[in-house]
Amino acid sequence: MNISARSSGHGYFPAIVCVERDSPIDALVALCVARDEAMDIVAASWVAAESSCLFATLDGGRPVVVLRTQEGRWAACNVFLSQVCVTSQEADRRLGKLLKRGRRGYVACLAVRLTDAAGDG
Repeated sequence: MNISARSSGHGYFPAIVCVERDSPIDALVALCVARDEAMDIVAASWVAAESSCLFATLDGGRPVVVLRTQEGRWAACNVFLSQVCVTSQEADRRLGKLLKRGRRGYVACLAVRLTDAAGDG
């Protein structure tokens, strides 16, 4: 996929559900984020409008998110940032290819700023 350079907006990507919890802190901890770090991530999200998607990178570099579900719970998810898409429809198609054996997933959305590969943006 080719995303135009120097654009800002939102990136959409597939997220595979590992487990659901009642709070974002518990969901982050379920993904092996340290409780203190999980509390910091949730507190930092309060600065902006209430966030329904919180991102973390685990030791070793694995990206994860927790997402608020329609039922008000929090889904702890593995994400595929290498498959970031410009539209939610494209991310939904990619998610469909990843879902197997009864797994559940969501299309996650984060604000992104993209720059060109030369790094001068």
